[in-house]
Amino acid sequence: MCGRYAQTLGAEEIVQSFALDGSSLDQSLPLNWNIAPTNEIYIIRNESGSRILDSASWGIIAPWQKTMADARASQSHAINARNESIHEKPTFRHAFRTSRCLIPATGYYEWATSLGKYAPKQPFYISPDPKISTRAFSVAGIWSSWVGPNGEIIESASIITREAVGDLATIHSRMPVMLPEDRWDSWLDPTQRDPLEALELLRVDKPDYGLIAHPVSSRVNLVANNGKDLITPIDLGEPTTLF
Repeated sequence: MCGRYAQTLGAEEIVQSFALDGSSLDQSLPLNWNIAPTNEIYIIRNESGSRILDSASWGIIAPWQKTMADARASQSHAINARNESIHEKPTFRHAFRTSRCLIPATGYYEWATSLGKYAPKQPFYISPDPKISTRAFSVAGIWSSWVGPNGEIIESASIITREAVGDLATIHSRMPVMLPEDRWDSWLDPTQRDPLEALELLRVDKPDYGLIAHPVSSRVNLVANNGKDLITPIDLGEPTTLF
């Protein structure tokens, strides 16, 4: 489960870092060290053969939602889609076939479970190892457009998760799927609608490669808190770097 993450790059930085063809946005979203469900987030998607930056509300809205209230209420239950079942679940399967995206993230938070070696509910911040990569994560995602009863259109998106591996599994059982650059074009291609082929793209060797994790303050638990201090390491008497 990825329930909070950080995205601290402006739109122009993302366009340059991911070699995008352009952006549909008039201005950057605010830098955010504590993105929560229903927040507006960046997505990278295909538009007429070009790779562009766009935005969407975090938590995909199923097409059968009838009212704005129901649509918004449903989002917090659909921020993550499991790679094992995304092609089967009614909420996600159409978007998985037709409208896949990348979600840039500079890091994400996870809370330790009772199954690991850390105190339950201890938050950790997981980010790219700067010795290996300075680019934001390219998280696999799906997006969809929901049309409300008055014709309003809301674009929404979900992060795809997988079983955690290695030392990350000592914190939590799930982790986002990070897609290598050589798979981006195939992943974003809207003409590729075979769910089995899309599932194959999600099978990544060494999915924890280049990730580091350290414990952080429980201040991240409160959505109202934001800022660089949220990712500052704290001392638990354990190494702050897992790799």
